[in-house]
Amino acid sequence: MTGSTLNKVRAGIIGGAGYTGGEMLRILINHPNVEIAFVHSNSNTGNHIYEVHTDLFGDTNLRFTGELSFAIDVLFLCVGHGDAKKFLEANNIPDHIKIIDLSQDFRLTQNSKFKNKNFVYGLPELNREAIKTADNIANPGCFATCLQLGLLPLAAKGLLNQEVHVAATTGSTGAGQSLAPTSHFTWRNDNLSVYKAFNHQHLNEIGQSLKQLQNGFNKAINFIPYRGDFTRGIIASIYTDSDLSAEAALKLYQDFYAGDPFTHVTDRNIDLKQIVNTNKCFLQVTKHDGKLLIISILDNLLKGASGQAVQNMNLLFGLDERAGLRLKATAF
Repeated sequence: MTGSTLNKVRAGIIGGAGYTGGEMLRILINHPNVEIAFVHSNSNTGNHIYEVHTDLFGDTNLRFTGELSFAIDVLFLCVGHGDAKKFLEANNIPDHIKIIDLSQDFRLTQNSKFKNKNFVYGLPELNREAIKTADNIANPGCFATCLQLGLLPLAAKGLLNQEVHVAATTGSTGAGQSLAPTSHFTWRNDNLSVYKAFNHQHLNEIGQSLKQLQNGFNKAINFIPYRGDFTRGIIASIYTDSDLSAEAALKLYQDFYAGDPFTHVTDRNIDLKQIVNTNKCFLQVTKHDGKLLIISILDNLLKGASGQAVQNMNLLFGLDERAGLRLKATAF
C-alpha cells in the first residue's frame, strides 16, 4: 500500500456532485483505510459537500474544490461517458496514481489503452487476480455487471450454446442526475417503458467477458431493458435452453461464486429490497422444463457502480475486499 497518513489510502474524486460521486463519498467517509484528499466539482467549487449531498450533514466538513492534487494514491473518475477520456486528455496524471474510471470510456479491450495508461476491466468475479496487480481500472456498467454475473458460470463451462433472453428493469438513478423527459417524476412515477431494445451499449462489454471464458461464444443476447418507477436497483430475468438439471445448475453457480464475498446464489425467491443499499448481487437459479432461469439483482449505484469501484480499490491496495462495504440493505 502506498497510502501516506497512518497508512491510509489517499483518494481523490472527480465529479463528486453526481449520483455515483455521492455514493462514493458515503462509502469512503466511513472506510477504515481511506482518507479523502479532495472532491472535485466545477459547478460546486467552494460549497460544502453536505450542501449537495444533504444526508452527509454532520458527517463531514469537506468542501468541493476546483483544484487537483497529485498527493494521492487513487483517483476515482465519477464522470459521464466520454468525459473521463476528456479529463485524461486535459490532465497528465502521474503514473503512481491508480485511476478507477466509472464511465464506459475504457471498458472494451480496444479502448483499454489511452496515452500511457492501461486499464483492466474491473469485474472482480472475473478478473480478481488481474485487478490486484493493475495500474488502472475500468469499472463495469450496472446492467453489464448484473447480466454478466448471471451468465459467467455457464460460460466458464462452455455451456452458453443457445441464444440468451433477458428482460431487466433499472431504477431512475441509472439515468444519472441530469434531467431528461423520461427522468421527471411526473413521467416516471406509475410508469414503465422499454428503451434501447436489443442494442444497449452494455452488450459489448458483456459479450467481451463471456468470450473471455468461452472462446468462440457467438450467440445472440436478446436484451430488453426497462425503465422502472423506483429509485435504485436492477432486477434481470435471464433464460436460455439448457440440459443441466436444476440441482446441477444450482451447484455450478454456487461453486463458481464460492470465493466471492458479494455474490450469493440460491434457488429461493429473491427481491430488490434484499440488496438495495448493499454491494451484493443475489442470483436465483431454477429450471423450467428445458429452460434455465437466472434472476439477478443488485443495486445499480453500488455493486453496479461506486461500491464495485471501492471493491476494486480494496483489491488494488491489498485491503480486505469487504472493507467499507459491509452495508445494510433497506429490507423494508
